[in-house]
Amino acid sequence: MQVPVGFLGKLWSFVSFLPFFILLLLLGSVKAVLIGPIAAAIVFFGNSAVIIGLWPAHFIWTYYCVLRTERIGLVLKILTGILLPLPLLLLPVLAIVGSLLGGIGYGAFFPLMATFEAVGEGVTDKLAHCFMDGTLSTIAGASTVVCDVIDFCFHSYFSFMDDLIEKMGDDETPLDIKLSYLPRSTLVAFIAIPVDVLMISAVALWKSPCMLLKGWQRLCEDLVGREGPFLETVCVPFAGLAIILWPLAVIGGVIASFFSSFLFGFRAGLIAYQEASFQMGLAYMISAVAIFDEYTNDLLYLREGSCLPRPKYRKADVRKCDPNHNKEKYNATAEPAERQHVHHKHRRVLHKSKTFMQTIQRLRPIQIWDWFFRSCELNGRILLSEGLITAGDMEEYIIKGKGKKLSIKLPAWCILQCLIRSAKSDSPGLLISDNVEVTNFNWPKDKVFDWMLGPLLVIKEQMKKLDISEDEEMCLRKLIMTNKNEKPSDWDDSGFPSDDNIKRGQLQAIIRRLQGIVTNMSLVPSFRRRFSNLVKALYLEAIEAGAIDGSREVKRRVKDDIASGSGKVGEKGTADVAGSSNDALGSIDMV
Repeated sequence: MQVPVGFLGKLWSFVSFLPFFILLLLLGSVKAVLIGPIAAAIVFFGNSAVIIGLWPAHFIWTYYCVLRTERIGLVLKILTGILLPLPLLLLPVLAIVGSLLGGIGYGAFFPLMATFEAVGEGVTDKLAHCFMDGTLSTIAGASTVVCDVIDFCFHSYFSFMDDLIEKMGDDETPLDIKLSYLPRSTLVAFIAIPVDVLMISAVALWKSPCMLLKGWQRLCEDLVGREGPFLETVCVPFAGLAIILWPLAVIGGVIASFFSSFLFGFRAGLIAYQEASFQMGLAYMISAVAIFDEYTNDLLYLREGSCLPRPKYRKADVRKCDPNHNKEKYNATAEPAERQHVHHKHRRVLHKSKTFMQTIQRLRPIQIWDWFFRSCELNGRILLSEGLITAGDMEEYIIKGKGKKLSIKLPAWCILQCLIRSAKSDSPGLLISDNVEVTNFNWPKDKVFDWMLGPLLVIKEQMKKLDISEDEEMCLRKLIMTNKNEKPSDWDDSGFPSDDNIKRGQLQAIIRRLQGIVTNMSLVPSFRRRFSNLVKALYLEAIEAGAIDGSREVKRRVKDDIASGSGKVGEKGTADVAGSSNDALGSIDMV
């Protein structure tokens, strides 16, 4: 769109924008006042009732699993048994406070944001959406939040505890600690926590006015000049909202700094334990403040580095800095490095604001999540038509809420198929559709997804070396759904084209690893909700198509769930798995 030029053009852009923004803000505020209390009450009472109601069971079962597990050594088990009551007793209090604050925040901001999103690009009948968006959807979203908390407390927690009490393998050793290191690390933690909390909080408070003023200055410049994140029309309604809410972001940053300072203090005790050194723990206590100061300087485009000392807190780093260590190499590189440091010291790097169209090039976590469930839906239909998924499998999952064949093996096959296709196309990343490739550059900046991408890229390189043929790929579909895949001999009568036991063993190891990744993914609360909707959709679709003869009781149960709103199924029987970002991902060719 055209960017205003000159003072008068920018002034007119601001004046014409102001009434438009005020009307949207008033409408969103009215909806927040009317709908917010209802949504907040649903989140507060629902989450608090679930967590407090299950608290006695969680308390007893946690103690039982910690005392029974073989994965924790005797010393650590005794120490955990002594310290565990404190977090368990605080859990109901934290649940009530967190549910209250989360409910208020959700009920206040979601209707407001929905009102502004209703006037974005690509929305038809904007006037109706301005009044309707953020009303019923806010209440439905609050119910979804409660359902996810129920899934976590009922299923994810107990699944995690079941994994904790599983027997260890022959090559695994229990996790334990050394008693002789505990006094040192405990003393460092007691010293570091108050020091880091005081110093880091002081740095955050000292720089908060700078963050407030610089943020306002940058947002106002971008708003008036229609640059940076406000260049496109879709982001214009959020301009004034961002300026108004910026003080809340600053306050949130200060509060987050306060709570993160406790983690710095605890980590100082951990460093003292790992390095077996009291001095290294104190060094990290001082270095943590310098690290935080340097991070805030980079964030606010202030001076480079930090004026605070940053001592080394690892013995390996201290040895590298020893002047007698590798002295010749130091002399050879000291002068060029010093010149480079001086050069960078006086050079200021200008960071241009990214426009909205540039920022969306990085995929969002919800897009990867949507692709995953859409892939499960498409492959589920194929496996159902081939008889690899039966009506009994789906009914078992619908009734019991679990079933390895559906919840673990089907997603694992979808990921494996994506890896095979990426390996065959010689893609540097993961090819999830015809026109979308996931790499380190556009992968979502999310810790959970970062932990997933690394192993998947390693497995993809292994798949390249294995050189899977089309016949082997077709056979793998059956093997991953029906076989145990524990040893190469399990595939003797399976019809797998290759007789190479090494290749078979490598493929079985990859399958087991993918199933482990999916098992961890299934602990995410939204996984069970969305996968349950997917299975219900496939079940009804197969019955309507005459592919299976379903049980009347299960069919009635699924329809009741749909009528009550707990299972969202579209007109054509497809589950609520495609999401709003299918257009961004393009046509998904997983089959």
